[in-house]
Amino acid sequence: MMNVKDFWYVVAESRELKKKDQVLARKVMGEWLAVFRDENGEVVIMQDRCKHRAAQLSRGKVCHGQLQCPYHGWVYDKEGQVVAVPSEGDNFKQTKSRRGHTFLACEKDDYIYVCLSESGETKEEPFVMRHYKEKGWNTIRLINRFDNNVTNCVENFIDIPHTVYVHPGIFRNPRKQQIDVDVQRIDGAVKASYLNETDNFGWFSKLLNSEGSGISHTDEFFMPNVSCVEYIFGPKRHFIITSQSIPLENDETLVYTDLTYNYGIWNKLAAPIIRWQGQAIIDQDIDALANQMEVIKKYGSDFSNTSNDVIHVWVESIQKEIEEGRDPRLLPERNKRTTMLV
Repeated sequence: MMNVKDFWYVVAESRELKKKDQVLARKVMGEWLAVFRDENGEVVIMQDRCKHRAAQLSRGKVCHGQLQCPYHGWVYDKEGQVVAVPSEGDNFKQTKSRRGHTFLACEKDDYIYVCLSESGETKEEPFVMRHYKEKGWNTIRLINRFDNNVTNCVENFIDIPHTVYVHPGIFRNPRKQQIDVDVQRIDGAVKASYLNETDNFGWFSKLLNSEGSGISHTDEFFMPNVSCVEYIFGPKRHFIITSQSIPLENDETLVYTDLTYNYGIWNKLAAPIIRWQGQAIIDQDIDALANQMEVIKKYGSDFSNTSNDVIHVWVESIQKEIEEGRDPRLLPERNKRTTMLV
């Protein structure tokens, strides 16, 4: 059995909890969360609700690694146990009923993750951010909110055909260039390998691939919410876009995007350009996906697919397995070659 809550989801960047007395209010899958650090600096994530009179704990304060409710001062330890009730003073006694709900938490690659598993267990590890903080590599992090669901977001991030219409000039122009694609579904993931791309990356092409040589380009999806786009233009010309789509609600997604690159001596010079172009492309996608959700809410999501939509179809097949409580890794391996014009 598998549930969408059995996976890890980003709730914050580590830098947002630099001080031990901070507490953050977050939301994942409609669950309100209070995020703070205990006395040892370890992350604690609790349901953002006091057991007493339902105040939000995230509006309280952290003292010596314990979280105090802002309404009546009840104090919770890292296990969610109420350890003090000021109005009772020395007469206070701990009871099992006075215990807030805590969730699994971990920290990796300067991200803070939560797992909402009802069993309190997870079989998966957080996604490993490729080349993060490795020598010769830079990473730019962007955070954006999308008015759409996780599946539609990740499909957009690994979809080439839309780029010539949504991002003309800044990222691809319509040329009717034929691109062959090998697509594979295996082990809860989908991978598309593009075989004959050389250019058409907008005005940024001269920096990325000035000689117009052959490149390696792959788009990948990892269940249930990670997409990874990777371009290798040659030595010291390597660019990776990793997006983790966090479901806030059914039609609201917060996306943490890592733009990780190795351009050799051009790393520092390229940083502001990459940040600007990355955010400009994302802004255009935010608008397109918001419009898509508006139409879905009015007419439904009965999509009409062609052979070029095999990536989407296989992503959706994985998502459907999870929604129905099954493990997508048990789906049969599938391979297909398709051709698209962009």
